Amino acid sequence: MLKRIISYNVNGIRAAIEKGLLTWIKNENPYIICFQETKAQDSQINLGLLEYLGYESSWNSALKKGYSGVGIISKDKPDRIEKGMGYHKYDSEGRVIRADFGDLTVVNVYIPSGTTGDIRQDFKMGFLEDFFKYMYLLKQTRQYLVVSGDFNICHKPVDINHPERHKKSSGFLPEEREWMYRFVNAGFIDSFREFNDQPEMYSWWSYRANSRSKNLGWRIDYHMISPALRPDLISAGILSDINHSDHCPVYIDIEI
Repeated sequence: MLKRIISYNVNGIRAAIEKGLLTWIKNENPYIICFQETKAQDSQINLGLLEYLGYESSWNSALKKGYSGVGIISKDKPDRIEKGMGYHKYDSEGRVIRADFGDLTVVNVYIPSGTTGDIRQDFKMGFLEDFFKYMYLLKQTRQYLVVSGDFNICHKPVDINHPERHKKSSGFLPEEREWMYRFVNAGFIDSFREFNDQPEMYSWWSYRANSRSKNLGWRIDYHMISPALRPDLISAGILSDINHSDHCPVYIDIEI
C-alpha cells in the first residue's frame, strides 16, 4: 500500500491551524505527519479535531511554554512511542520523538538553530553529535528507518540561495555540512535528492525582504531513510505552494 509521510515545521501549530492547517490535512490525507516547532503543550492542541480527521497523535513538548516541540500524527496507532534521546538538556526542549509501526520506525527531529549566537551554536553542535550516536545505536536494531524533520542545515550549495553569501551563516557552516556528510555516510539517504537534483528547491524562507516571493530560500527539511527502505521509496518532493508557516511541507511516498 502506498503511504505518504510528511514533515512540516509549522512555526506554531495553533497559528497554523488558524491559517487552515486542518483543512489542508483533511484534503491531503497523509498516513503520517511529523510536526516541528509546535510551540504548544498537549493541552493547548485540539486533539479532538485530529481524532475527527482519523489521526492518532503523540507529542513531545518543551518545558518552556510557546517554544520548540515536536509531534507525530498517524492513521495507525504506533506500537511504541519514545520521547527524547535520554539527555535532559535536549529533551527538556522537546526535540525528538520516535514512533514504531511494525517494522517501520519514524524519528521526528527538530535540530536546534544556532542563529542567535555562539552559545546556541555550541548547543547545536553538541546536539548533532549526540543525535548521531542515538541514530547509530537505533540503526543496529531497527532496519527500516525514516528520519524526518527540520535539520536546520543546508547539506550542499545547491540547497541554499547564493551559497557564496552564507559561508559564515549558521545552517551552512562547514562543520554543520560535514556532519551531514557523516550522517549520510553512516547509512542514511537524502530521499529528495534521489528524485530531484535541481537547484532553487527550498523548504524555508525568511519572513524578511519578501524572501518567499523571490524564492530566496534554504532546503533544511528532510526525510532521511535507511538503505533497507530505498526499494520501497516511490517518490519524494517539496510542497512549496503550501503556506501556513515560514517552512513548507516535504513528503515521501513509500510502499508499505
